Amino acid sequence: MSNRPDHEARLRGVRRRACCAIFGLLLLAGLLAGLASPSQAKVFSPETFTLENGLQVVVITSRRAPVVTQMVFYKVGGADETPGKSGLAHFLEHLMFRGTKTYGAGQFSTIVARLGGNENAFTTADYTAYHQSVAIEALPKVMELEADRMANLVLDKKTVDTERDVILEERRMRIDNNPGAQLSEMLNAVLYLNHPYRVPVIGWEQEMEGLNADDVQDFYGHWYAPNNAILVLSGDISAAEAKPLVEKYYGPVARRDVPVRHRPTEPQQFAPRRVTLESASVQQPSWVRTYQAPNYAGPKQDQAYALEVLAQILSGDSNARLYRHLVVEQKLAAGVWSNYDGDRVDLGSFTFAATPNPGGKLDAIEAAIDREIADLLANGVTDEEVARAKASLVDGAVKARDSLMGPAKALGSALAIGLKVDDIENWPDRIAAVTRAQIEAAAKSVLDINQSATGLLIPAPGAAASAPAGAPPVPLEGVTP
Repeated sequence: MSNRPDHEARLRGVRRRACCAIFGLLLLAGLLAGLASPSQAKVFSPETFTLENGLQVVVITSRRAPVVTQMVFYKVGGADETPGKSGLAHFLEHLMFRGTKTYGAGQFSTIVARLGGNENAFTTADYTAYHQSVAIEALPKVMELEADRMANLVLDKKTVDTERDVILEERRMRIDNNPGAQLSEMLNAVLYLNHPYRVPVIGWEQEMEGLNADDVQDFYGHWYAPNNAILVLSGDISAAEAKPLVEKYYGPVARRDVPVRHRPTEPQQFAPRRVTLESASVQQPSWVRTYQAPNYAGPKQDQAYALEVLAQILSGDSNARLYRHLVVEQKLAAGVWSNYDGDRVDLGSFTFAATPNPGGKLDAIEAAIDREIADLLANGVTDEEVARAKASLVDGAVKARDSLMGPAKALGSALAIGLKVDDIENWPDRIAAVTRAQIEAAAKSVLDINQSATGLLIPAPGAAASAPAGAPPVPLEGVTP
């Protein structure tokens, strides 16, 4: 491409350095909270603009190294599939690497590797994301590649049939041979009575087997459009430098009508659900309980921030309630934790989980956690706990800006679930403003046993002796090839 404009020529010849580590979405709250003091009320200071075709563009400038991460988020995920077609969003994610009219199967990954970069993708219930990290001078090429498959994916029967076998094998490896993943899948299915979050993102096997080229082509044609996408660039580039490139490569992609998301809502729940999975493959028993909870993008956003602080109070460190009481004092658990996940378009969740010490009993673990919840609801939290938890959320993520992928993933996923840039930039102030009364009210609203599903993972009789404790199962989230 010898006729590149000057701003592209400037990108050539810059020394490439290694990209920083990927931050998980479960660290989103800490990642955001830890980047600014409340008085600054700024996190990433991104620049934004929107193309005429509707593509939303976010640029996070970091001059720490001559590298850049490009992420494209499509606002569609497993929860948007037609009933009976589970796994379709994840299936399409795989097929996006199988070639276009310009680049053949596998060439996308080969070219990125040749450029010295790395790439991957992942699918959640609410969005699908594709990402590459490369030296800054390689950004025009990966933009060309990503924009090309936004509009020109080639899907033939042979390719689709072959890749369907791949995702079926992926399911066998990740779910069918993993009792913890099986329990997580069952828990999701009973936690949500009506909402599509109850369906695994990877899909049910019998439905995956029936997915065909027409299904994938229709899904791609309906949802993959620039006006249903977010492009995030994080690294050694400014919005002024990025805009000509984005307009050149993504601007020609035509906007299309995109369906309105229609998702069923949850009915009132009148009874708790309980799942017990017994398997000879289980060496270490574990216990988990998940409650339905508000999400960040919904009408109860204040509760979301309060629940984030509550999770930190309960299990944020070795001085937190659950660890101190169950591990140190009562010596019942080898590990115990709580987690709030509000990064959803619809419902969030609040989870408790624990593994007993070798020879310990799950009923003792459950009784102890029930006592902790009862004490929380009856007596609340202390001002000291609140202050320490908020400070920990800030102090625990001060290195977030050192990553390229972390800020890009945090911003892109937040925008994909319906949050605004201001929601992210004002995160420190909102965490700092959480009060003891808000935490106690949120706990009483959410920790209703009728809104929960409890799972027990236990060894079958005659199973091998207990192994060192690992992480207990939790409801499954997205999948990455």
